[in-house]
Amino acid sequence: MGTNGAAAYAGAARRSLRVTLAAGTGFFLFLYGFGETVAATYALFSAVSLAGLSRIPGTGRQRAGMVLRLIPAAWLLVVVGTFLAVRTWTAVAGMLVIGFALAFVAVGGPRPAGAAPGLQLLYILPSFPPYAPDTLGERLVGTTTGLLLLVLAEAFVLPDPPTLPYRELAARAAVVAERCAGELARAPYAPSPATGAAARAAGEALRPSNVPEAERPAGAGVRSRGLGHTGLAARTLLNRLGRLPAPPPGPEPDRDQEAALALLNAVARSAADTAALLRGAPAAREPRHPGPGPERARLAAAPTEGVGPAALRRRADLLEVADAALVLAAAAALAVRGRAAAPDVPSGRFWYARMWAPRLWWVRLMGNAGSRSVFFQNAVRTSLALAAARAVAGLDTLPHGFWAMLATLTLTRTTLEATRSSIRQALTGTLIGALATAGILSLVGTHTTVYAVVLLPLMLFTFTVGPVKGIGWSQALFTMTVALVFAQLAPATWRLAEVRLLDVLIGSAIGAVFGLLAWPRGARKEVRRAGAALLRSAAEAVVTTTAALTAEGVRDAEVPPEHKSLRHSLVLAESAFAQLQSEPGSVRGPRPVDWQSVLVAGHHTLWGAGRVLAPPASGRGPGDLHALPLEPAAAVELIRLGDRVAGRMLMLSAVLDPIEDSRRAPAAPYAYDGEAGTVPAGEPSGYYAADAWLASLLADLDRIADSTTAPAGAGATDAGGITGVTGGDVGRAGR
Repeated sequence: MGTNGAAAYAGAARRSLRVTLAAGTGFFLFLYGFGETVAATYALFSAVSLAGLSRIPGTGRQRAGMVLRLIPAAWLLVVVGTFLAVRTWTAVAGMLVIGFALAFVAVGGPRPAGAAPGLQLLYILPSFPPYAPDTLGERLVGTTTGLLLLVLAEAFVLPDPPTLPYRELAARAAVVAERCAGELARAPYAPSPATGAAARAAGEALRPSNVPEAERPAGAGVRSRGLGHTGLAARTLLNRLGRLPAPPPGPEPDRDQEAALALLNAVARSAADTAALLRGAPAAREPRHPGPGPERARLAAAPTEGVGPAALRRRADLLEVADAALVLAAAAALAVRGRAAAPDVPSGRFWYARMWAPRLWWVRLMGNAGSRSVFFQNAVRTSLALAAARAVAGLDTLPHGFWAMLATLTLTRTTLEATRSSIRQALTGTLIGALATAGILSLVGTHTTVYAVVLLPLMLFTFTVGPVKGIGWSQALFTMTVALVFAQLAPATWRLAEVRLLDVLIGSAIGAVFGLLAWPRGARKEVRRAGAALLRSAAEAVVTTTAALTAEGVRDAEVPPEHKSLRHSLVLAESAFAQLQSEPGSVRGPRPVDWQSVLVAGHHTLWGAGRVLAPPASGRGPGDLHALPLEPAAAVELIRLGDRVAGRMLMLSAVLDPIEDSRRAPAAPYAYDGEAGTVPAGEPSGYYAADAWLASLLADLDRIADSTTAPAGAGATDAGGITGVTGGDVGRAGR
């Protein structure tokens, strides 16, 4: 057995011990201690539902907290299910509505998504005959006891190794940014190799593919959204610092050197304050130092007469660094303080900062209430399948129809091939388990003591081996486990195994049929479509921005370009990315696409376009800004660079979401084909700001391309692969 296999069995064994202790203790306490079969049944299945069937991510303490918060929801589900079981049609209607709601709650992030199957089981259990509202008290007592025992087991039995919170990962990135900015502020004005490597490692650590599911900031609230933007801003700042060139030689840069060093030191102090805030330092609620805003304004207003192109380009790069540091500080404040930090952050960049949690949840829900949403598709498919299974079980008086619905819930997958495979393996495993169960029931008969002795070791083995070996083993072992449970609740014969096999067959068939009617492919396809649409909208914004920059004239300063299409695409891409993070294992793989860098490119396009389209006021009116003319060579160069950036965005969008014509088209590397010094000195500062913005966008696109390029000798990647999409900042290195 390899290292990975041993680790998988060790993790499964820890989880198995916890669920076995919780479920077994509640079951035996009520059945043999108090003679309460109803409470015993609910105590066992409540623990199994949220620990065996569910896969709530996180450490034991995190899962315990989640289960504790779900107890009121569990009470509600048991009560509603009990009273709706009075008629088949009411039970079916309830299954349709509540089944959809429980599946759709996965929009809230990885933890709600992981708990959803267990909540479905808690509702399914009381939805079957007998209609016995007089036993509601026993059902609630059993449910509460089972869940409280599970909370204790998750919190105190064999605790899982701790994981690094995303806030700590962002804080570490901010610390590295502080060190990097400090080294750039002193000779030789470049980060050391060790600092450069640390910056790359800190940026990679913030990618969701490298973050445990429970720590991914995929929630709908202000803090979760702010934390997600903190990760984006931290990666952006590290990348900008890593690309900052050294001051040009000679006396020319002396005019900017003092302002540049002051700005870099301010960036370092701001990054240190951000790290302290993210780590919860008591005195860090308010920054200890002013941010780089004043230094940025001073450098932006510095005169350009007599300053060479190299120094002006470095000035523009420094302004990019300062902007990234300001965004990082604002996003971190939202992540820690929530809406209390809203007055201190720009509303345009952080549109959600001033919204209450119910409004943000409504935005998230409405954003997924459509046929393009994976969550909506899964919720429709699941609710229809469960309602149909409940109707079949009720109309045909299917014995143990609960098992049929459990099979429907657990055996349907998000692709046809996966469903076929899971059903085939499940039926094979169930058949083997049924044969073994029939043999045990025939040999042991009604000697319940034997079943009681065997149950706990069998549960421990089931929940250890099943999750690791796959669904076939799970079904075989779970068939035997459930049979031993029911054999203690009421006299059973070998025909119980036959019923179990029939129920699994019916439930699987129903799940497959309804899966074909509403068949999503998971969030991967949607995030590809949304990411590609974002890059196309960004390309349009780049072209229109460079066109505006090169056109002399008067613009209205009070009506900046809104880029509504880009804003809309960015919101959709963030929603799709949140969906992807809520699917277990969806952002992992041998070489997953760096979707976070796609969002970085979208944000940087939107924010940068607004920033570079703000030339100095000319005095021609309170709302007018006069765009200073560019020399023809500079205008041509800027348009050429903008077209190259836009074209590269379009090529990457075609790779992320390929159509037939672009499926095999490589995205050519960026290469500057001009000569150094072709842009004359004395160009307006707006030219160099746009030049730095476009060049840094190319660096953003490089990271996307690198993540979608298969390693040498590897096969096609999930993204379809990109050939020749490297070259980094070739253009700027040649100027």
